[in-house]
Amino acid sequence: MRILLAEDEKRMAAALVALLRQEKYDVDHVEDGASALAALESGVYDIAVLDVMMPEMNGFEVARRARNNNIRTPILMLTAKSQLDDKVEGLDSGADDYLTKPFQTRELLARLRALGRRSASFQDGSLKFGDISLDTAKATLTCNSTGQNVRLGEKELRILEYMFGNQGQIMTREQLAVKIWGFENEAEYNNVEVYMSFTRKKLAFVGSRVEIKAVRGLGYELREKDV
Repeated sequence: MRILLAEDEKRMAAALVALLRQEKYDVDHVEDGASALAALESGVYDIAVLDVMMPEMNGFEVARRARNNNIRTPILMLTAKSQLDDKVEGLDSGADDYLTKPFQTRELLARLRALGRRSASFQDGSLKFGDISLDTAKATLTCNSTGQNVRLGEKELRILEYMFGNQGQIMTREQLAVKIWGFENEAEYNNVEVYMSFTRKKLAFVGSRVEIKAVRGLGYELREKDV
């Protein structure tokens, strides 16, 4: 799961990044509201954690503009203000949850887990599309029509998890590169093509009708083959 953290206080940001990475989250950190909105518009994040008081654009405005742009990423708002009016403004701007500083790390992690469950498209513990099921806990891909299954590598799992969560949409190489490797990683776009090839072979191995279709000049789409 990839989290966007928008926090301009350096010590707080460093502590939160370390905590979240220790909990096995992938985290990208930005320090101002404009950067947070641009990152959210990439569509690669499962959850956004936004501080209210940030330079260039505050967290309320980031959430408001994100929702106006039909960005549905769950948002957890962080603020030093505890007044009811501030909480109401945060929720009305489009935030899904609100946490007042200082907070206990256990509460932060619990709220992130709750938002993660809300954003995931799980059915009976698995993600499903066409004739395939993806068990993210076991990193296993199963074709329901053939009964075949196969273990996935980390990158293959994350590619399919991302594409399952964006069914019917074309994912660009840029989106996939950021989602799988992160903004600060220098992985080249041909890495996306290499791991797409590996993932396609796993789909073929289990005998699925689902394929990852390359859309010329745009990116990749998860779709069912015409019968």
